[in-house]
Amino acid sequence: MHPTTDNRPALLLAMGPGVDERLLTADHHARLTRLAHTDPRLVAHDLTAPGPRVAAALAEAEILFTCWGATPLTAEVLDRAPRLRAVVHAAGSVKHHITDACWERGLRVTSAAAANALPVAEYTLAAILLAGKRVLRSAQRYAELRTDHAWLEESTTWGNYRRTIGIVGASRIGRRVVELLRPFDVEILLYDPYVTTPPPGAELVGLDDLCARSTVVSVHAPQLPSTYRMIGPAQLAAMPDGTTLINTARGSLVDEAALLPHLVTGRLQAILDVTDPELPPADSPLYTLPNVLLTPHVAGSLGNELHRMADQALEEVARYGRGEPFAEEVRASDLQRSA
Repeated sequence: MHPTTDNRPALLLAMGPGVDERLLTADHHARLTRLAHTDPRLVAHDLTAPGPRVAAALAEAEILFTCWGATPLTAEVLDRAPRLRAVVHAAGSVKHHITDACWERGLRVTSAAAANALPVAEYTLAAILLAGKRVLRSAQRYAELRTDHAWLEESTTWGNYRRTIGIVGASRIGRRVVELLRPFDVEILLYDPYVTTPPPGAELVGLDDLCARSTVVSVHAPQLPSTYRMIGPAQLAAMPDGTTLINTARGSLVDEAALLPHLVTGRLQAILDVTDPELPPADSPLYTLPNVLLTPHVAGSLGNELHRMADQALEEVARYGRGEPFAEEVRASDLQRSA
């Protein structure tokens, strides 16, 4: 990478091995080179001990275009990037690689969290509606019976009409779920200690009240010290029989040791896209319990949904080039209450 006489900012891709191949299409590469002075084939996987080409590109870079697996931007790394002014993250949370040194040096940071929130909210909406219809239960019973059955008699408590849905956390995803639920005939409860005015269609309540009144509880709070095991023994005990707990946030927000007895007895149902640890032990009952749907952290962007994050990140590069503020700027204060 060499200085140019045009006005395009110098940009370096920095992310884990293979991520760029899934994130960026040929059209993305073409637009990137129109917006910035960069070699889209040069991807920095490790900025702590960069090779000559990456080191030279880093020294010239005004923008780092990052995604999953990006090197933490410590003071030592930033010393190699004297011209760096902005970090454009083509994924959600920036907590893995944005350090205090970035804020101390006045770097501008943006992320594609808004783009990543949409598939999580869509997954959650699907999970809520399937939970109300008792799809897990009916599919298993159908496979067991394989004959005519009095389904109307067995399903008297099923359905989504006027269900009470509890949303834990008015995060970007939590608010999006509330928005997606508005067309349905459901009551929406919301718990978030930092919110004083709920979004339209939701009633703001305490966490214990939410758990006691909801037939579906969906967790969307950030992973913070204050949210560790926030769904614990008291909250689980308060949930009515048959309640479905959905977790697409972080496994640490739910006390799984306290949850497991409720699942083993069948008192509660669960749809878990995240667990603690991230990969449950091979002998975990979560894999085989008939009232648990366990998925391997697929609610967030995957497959062609990564391209939505790339699109949003490229829009931010375009704004930077035009001298405009980022549409989705991240500030240091934001990270105290966000994922």
